[in-house]
Amino acid sequence: MQVNISGQHLEVTPALRKSIDDKLKRLEQHYDKITNVQVILSVEKLQQKIEATLNIPGGEVVANAVNEDMYAAIDSLYEKLDRQLIKHKEKTQRQLQGATGR
Repeated sequence: MQVNISGQHLEVTPALRKSIDDKLKRLEQHYDKITNVQVILSVEKLQQKIEATLNIPGGEVVANAVNEDMYAAIDSLYEKLDRQLIKHKEKTQRQLQGATGR
């Protein structure tokens, strides 16, 4: 998994990079077919924003989170991505088993 982390209007510190990497490694435990991840951190006034795009076979998973604390935004983003990946994994498993996918 290739990870690209960039910051707009802020410097990506080693602590932020480590926190993001730890969360992404946890995502790989649920879905190991992630090929590329693009993470963008930004600050607008008092809002800390984070957006991530995960490239997976069959498409992309995109999520973003906003919070006053960047670490809380990272946690929120992880939860959103985790739910989406689990849903995608279940959907592909249903298709492989021949279910209708409804």
